[in-house]
Amino acid sequence: MTFLARQQRVPLTPRRLGVVIGVLTVLLVAVAMLGLSFGSVRLPLSHVFGAIVGGGQMSETDRTIVVGLRLPRVLLAMVVGAGLSVAGLVFQALLRNPLAEPYILGISSGGTTGALVALLLTSAASVITTPLASFAGSAAVMLLVYTLAHRQGRMDTYALLLSGVMVGAFFNAAVLLIIAVSNQEMRNAFLWLMGNLSNARMDSLTIVGPGVLVAVGFLVANAKAYNLIATGEESAMQLGVNVPVLKRATYLLGSFITGLVVSVSGVVGFVGLIIPHICRMLFGPDHRVLLPASLLLGASFMILADLLARTMLAPAEIPVGAVTAAIGAPLFVYLLKRT
Repeated sequence: MTFLARQQRVPLTPRRLGVVIGVLTVLLVAVAMLGLSFGSVRLPLSHVFGAIVGGGQMSETDRTIVVGLRLPRVLLAMVVGAGLSVAGLVFQALLRNPLAEPYILGISSGGTTGALVALLLTSAASVITTPLASFAGSAAVMLLVYTLAHRQGRMDTYALLLSGVMVGAFFNAAVLLIIAVSNQEMRNAFLWLMGNLSNARMDSLTIVGPGVLVAVGFLVANAKAYNLIATGEESAMQLGVNVPVLKRATYLLGSFITGLVVSVSGVVGFVGLIIPHICRMLFGPDHRVLLPASLLLGASFMILADLLARTMLAPAEIPVGAVTAAIGAPLFVYLLKRT
């Protein structure tokens, strides 16, 4: 019997759910402290604690590094990782395909295009207009891909993946065209949109963070309904789930999360593929466990990926999207061969 099969036989109890959430929360706190401590300048944990709580003997430079630079970046990584992981998981649940996630479906590329258009029209990033434009681009791509995947009134999941890849390629080409005809400031913005958390700011977090958390909270609250849909839409409707409404709301919120995340981090691919897959292997298929587990593990994974991005070639920094792609692309090929 495989490990996954054994996990599927373990019943969900409040104690088991509490243990899973507790362990992953401790892991997230530990990883966050690593993200605050390590970088081009390594700081002792005592200095990190002192900077956060306001005590301890430390220089003003160290305090600025922790509070002004690293703390917003770690918090942004948590929001990005949690949002993309949950969005990927619910897309996979509704589409019943483990390969579905915002990057592969082209939703991230749509969000990138929307954000770039907003930057081009306003000449500067805005904490309001850029996320809204990014969400509009993500929602438009989700609608387009969903429409293209329907054949004779039924959705073909393989056509959905192919449509997502093709539409994503088209919008990536649109992004390159925008950059090619833009000024130097837009070229600098493109480096951010490649997947970069170096521009993390508390003012953008106050806009994006609550939006992502509210959307994620709605999805987590409907975990039981996703379990019922996984057994079949007809049986789920017989058990009281309004499947059409829930599917539309889920697609909309998944696009909303992706758009918000893209507006502050750029395209960070494969997080919504890697984390749900790992959580299924560890905890089984129950979405009541999978959703909070993906949220917490995704946040931890993104902090670690960003830590690698800014320390592997220090003092130079590589895009965090390159780190997640290097991990996720081989996993995507592995899952594609198994599907």
